[in-house]
Amino acid sequence: MKILFVIENLGSGGAQRQMVNLAISFKKKGHNITFLVYHKSDFYKEYLVENEIPIYEIIENHYIKRLILMRRFIRKGKFDSVLSFMQTSNLICEISSLPFRKWKLVVSERSSNPKILKNLSFRFIRSFHLLADHVVANSFENIKMVKKANPLLPNKKFKVIYNMVDLAKWKPIQINNIDNFNNFNIIVAASHQYLKNAIGLIKAINLLPDELKHKVKISWYGNTRGDNSFNEAKKLVIKYKLENNFIFFEAIKDIHIKIQHADAVGLFSFYEGFPNIVTEGMACGKPIICSDVSDLSLIIKEGENGFLCKANDIKSISSAIQRFISTSNYNLEKISNNNREKASEIFNPDIVTTNYLNLLNNEK
Repeated sequence: MKILFVIENLGSGGAQRQMVNLAISFKKKGHNITFLVYHKSDFYKEYLVENEIPIYEIIENHYIKRLILMRRFIRKGKFDSVLSFMQTSNLICEISSLPFRKWKLVVSERSSNPKILKNLSFRFIRSFHLLADHVVANSFENIKMVKKANPLLPNKKFKVIYNMVDLAKWKPIQINNIDNFNNFNIIVAASHQYLKNAIGLIKAINLLPDELKHKVKISWYGNTRGDNSFNEAKKLVIKYKLENNFIFFEAIKDIHIKIQHADAVGLFSFYEGFPNIVTEGMACGKPIICSDVSDLSLIIKEGENGFLCKANDIKSISSAIQRFISTSNYNLEKISNNNREKASEIFNPDIVTTNYLNLLNNEK
């Protein structure tokens, strides 16, 4: 099958990581894969090059000209199927299907941004989903939002497919990190945006009793995304004298190595599609400390494989971290085993790839 993958860029975002992994999985199964992007960012480009997947770039700042050029490329490509991720890419592919098309079109929602319901333009954009064969989301919560945004979409169009994780790469390693008398290293892998809630996490750490505060180290890996949240976070760290608790790094490709050597994985966002860091942390057998967003309450069970909190409540975040610190080594080992087992069942690449291929193979 000749399949076109369409996404804004190949930057360090979670949607890009999932699409690149999916494309490589398709390629290994013998399919002819092509990528189309319209902004320059090459964080994941090398993975596609290594797997001999061609990448076409249409870099055009003028929106209408860009749409015309992309539409022409899509319609002349003689693709059997087109798969797009994220709002604008979906819209471009849906408009490109007018007035008719011969290929299968599957679009994927990747964010549970509340603006989907509150912003008229965002709701209007979802009306174009009527032109797609299927609308995929990586959480049931996201599907609920899209249904509310466009009640005309029939249920048969929707499909929830969770993120995949490379279980051979993201795996537990034999280390003995946890020592209740030493530091607890919590990894956060997220871009610096207000929605990722670094400020709430800093305030929550500051609430910890002094005897616990000095035990916690937050290693945050992520690039800035256009707002001032990173600068505000750094100032707050200095204000609360938490320089020994927080270290900020740029996003890195080998984050799995850092997670494997960490004590837990944290996510404190106000909203998410379905966060890669949770799937990957679980695959590495790490306890998850996370806000109750997306479908995480369906996956993370308190004390069984993680600790839930409310993103808008710093006392709740602080309490979740304290519960993690207070958990015995025996129970932490059980959590590790539970997470690896769950990840192998829910985020298995073969299952995810098959689910997408089933949609693309169905008759239009």
